[in-house]
Amino acid sequence: MGKLIRVGMADMNICRAPDRITTLGLGSCVGLVLFDIKTSVCGMLHVMLPDSSISKKTDNPAKFADTGVDKLIEELRKNGVPSRSLMAKMAGGARMFAFQGGGDFLKIGERNAEAVKTILDKKGIPIIASDCGGTYGRTIEFDPVTYRLHIRAIGKPEKAI
Repeated sequence: MGKLIRVGMADMNICRAPDRITTLGLGSCVGLVLFDIKTSVCGMLHVMLPDSSISKKTDNPAKFADTGVDKLIEELRKNGVPSRSLMAKMAGGARMFAFQGGGDFLKIGERNAEAVKTILDKKGIPIIASDCGGTYGRTIEFDPVTYRLHIRAIGKPEKAI
């Protein structure tokens, strides 16, 4: 078994088997894994916000769905992964605040998940499995040997998709 590569908040990284890749603390954030079964190479992105146009500070493409997905695909391509063979798994996008009202800001998790799904659909990248929504945070770990995304959440049984 290889090493565990960590992805921080508003961050991304690439992983090759036998290493695994993880990100912690997905609340309203979305953890996206893009992978290719022919090369056993994957990439993980920890998306904080759906759209870079809502922020004045956009120097970190991994922070936003619209810029982060493109950057992750570009990094995978640099690592020998053809974009036409990519598949996706994702988790997160929870509603962490249960206030009444508040408008779309409180639906940031839903908006993050929807933004990622829309971008992947436009790029023709199929989402093989997803665990989004709810009102709880998640930690995810992807294994590019088995292509399983392991999901842990406090008070819930661990699952793999």
